[in-house]
Amino acid sequence: MNQVNTPTFRLLVISLLLLLSFAGELQAQTPPAQEPAKKAEGDPLAPPQPPPLPAGMTGSDTSDPRFKLKPGLYDAEAIAKGMKHILLLKKPDQFQLGSDDADNPKVQKTLGLLGISDTSKMPKPMQTVMAQLAFANSDLAFQRKYLFQGNFYGVSIYDISNPAKARLVTSMVCPGGQGDVSVYKNLMFMSVEMPNGRLDCSPQGFAPPPPPKAGEENQPTLPAPSKERFRGVRIFDISNIRSPKQIAAVQTCRGSHTHTLVVDPKDKNNVYIYVSGTSVVRQSEELAGCSGETPDKNPNTSLFRIEVIKVPLAAPQNARVVSSPRVFMDARTGVINALSSGTTHGVDKPTYSDQCHDITVYSALALAAGACSGNGIVLDIKDPVNPKRLDAVNDPNYAYWHSASFSNDGSKVVFTDEWGGGMGARCRPNDPNKWGANAVFNLKDNKLSFASYYKLPAAQGDSENCVAHNGSLIPVPGRDLKIQAWYQGGLSVMDFTDANKPVEIAYFDRGPIDPKMLVLAGSWSAYWYNGHIYSSEIARGLDILELSPSELLTQNEIDAAKTVQVAELNVQNQQKNVWPAKLVVAKAYLDQLERSQALPADQITALRSAIQKAESSRLTTGRAKLQSFARSLKESAPKAQSAVDAKRMQALAEILQHPAK
Repeated sequence: MNQVNTPTFRLLVISLLLLLSFAGELQAQTPPAQEPAKKAEGDPLAPPQPPPLPAGMTGSDTSDPRFKLKPGLYDAEAIAKGMKHILLLKKPDQFQLGSDDADNPKVQKTLGLLGISDTSKMPKPMQTVMAQLAFANSDLAFQRKYLFQGNFYGVSIYDISNPAKARLVTSMVCPGGQGDVSVYKNLMFMSVEMPNGRLDCSPQGFAPPPPPKAGEENQPTLPAPSKERFRGVRIFDISNIRSPKQIAAVQTCRGSHTHTLVVDPKDKNNVYIYVSGTSVVRQSEELAGCSGETPDKNPNTSLFRIEVIKVPLAAPQNARVVSSPRVFMDARTGVINALSSGTTHGVDKPTYSDQCHDITVYSALALAAGACSGNGIVLDIKDPVNPKRLDAVNDPNYAYWHSASFSNDGSKVVFTDEWGGGMGARCRPNDPNKWGANAVFNLKDNKLSFASYYKLPAAQGDSENCVAHNGSLIPVPGRDLKIQAWYQGGLSVMDFTDANKPVEIAYFDRGPIDPKMLVLAGSWSAYWYNGHIYSSEIARGLDILELSPSELLTQNEIDAAKTVQVAELNVQNQQKNVWPAKLVVAKAYLDQLERSQALPADQITALRSAIQKAESSRLTTGRAKLQSFARSLKESAPKAQSAVDAKRMQALAEILQHPAK
């Protein structure tokens, strides 16, 4: 974060620290070597103005139509390209603050439950903003026709069997933030990190801590220990989808900021949960064995590790922490705090990674990619209880490694940088487009090598929190596409098929919530699930969208992506996409080969004609012609100008050789 010496801004940072439990997350983000940001004249609530761009850096595009959209909550101006907005479902009443009046008792009670004990120096508009954050929407999970939307105050479950008419099934109040969810069969898991979480899910919270002493205003104040407090992973039985029942609550020392469901193909009796805690360590009086001391003072410190929870499927109530892997350790020396961020934003002041913000596992490859504060890491998870680090990288342009995604073939990893912790406007014209961006790495022989950056191309305003956040692959065969959330920067589809030249091919965006004051809002997560895009909108609710054809994406490619159907989706438990040998998939490959001019125009025309005739006859005729083309394509593939087109030709030939109805 930029250093701003104003009481209002310091109070905002401290309050956010308490509210969002982002202590470790924010502290890990070394301030950039830029000139200090300046406050707008005459308005104490206005966001800081961006400093000049560092030498040699460029910012985002101010000529993009997304730059100056009209503001509003439900009436903000919206714009889309290659994407169509279908539906916005507003937050359920349970997850609304319900008042814009700072003097409303509910506002003051909410602030107290969140640990903000003294609001005397906080402007009243800021008080309502802070209280509203207690009801922020967070991550998504999917199972069959249901969508599960986490919230800092609980979880909502929607029926999305008809996406255009999606409806709320139930909302369950269970405060504790940040409420990230995942699902497996009859079980739902929820992350809890904030100090207002209680074992029984009740909303009364705890008494706020006393105001900080003079000189300690910038230090987080831990609440009084309580055996009724819960920070960790909750487990619910969702056999009755309308009435989830908590059956276990596994405590951890730093709580669970996020978690990752891990399914071991060799173990049918258990699932595992990797817990990523980023907050301050709780007192040992509250949970025995917890310690926030440095390794030299306590080698059993709760820092510099993740937790692994084993969940017996036959008895999930017996779930427990079974290991605490030291993924930051130097195996040769035994030093547990061995990974450093190195130089960050031009500041040669390395921090040592002591947490993972998010871990994505790819069980089909027995690998995981961890976004771990100051480093991106790759893990061997053949033994899920004891993951082993294979490689680690850092980047001078990264402030905070936030999340990770593999390409479908596992040859690339996309890491995101949440510069500013999600609470900053980081897509302004003067914000470098290598900061708060994606970094695309090639992955070969379990080693990472940097390829390129990708950041939302459109500049955003001073009051729009905007930085790289959560996304998922779109299963278009022959391409690496990722739909991604950028908070109030909206949604962006990145094509990273060429790791060295990622480009945007579609987007959706709205104007800011407030044109003068930064309010946490926008898309937290944007995921593709069985043909549609679902976006968890922090302040507004749930957005449902679909892709539309453009010069950069054809209808055939969209239809081919829809052939990949899954019964369950937890994005951090990445599944391998496999396409059926249907002719619509063949047509997608053909469109790509035409776009790249990998085949002569007359051959493209002849192939399309042959496929059309075979489709019209439902494959009762035309197979021989398709097989003839298949043989020709196999001969041409080794001569293709690019390896990508060679693979497309080979995949197309396989379908034409053995097409499925």
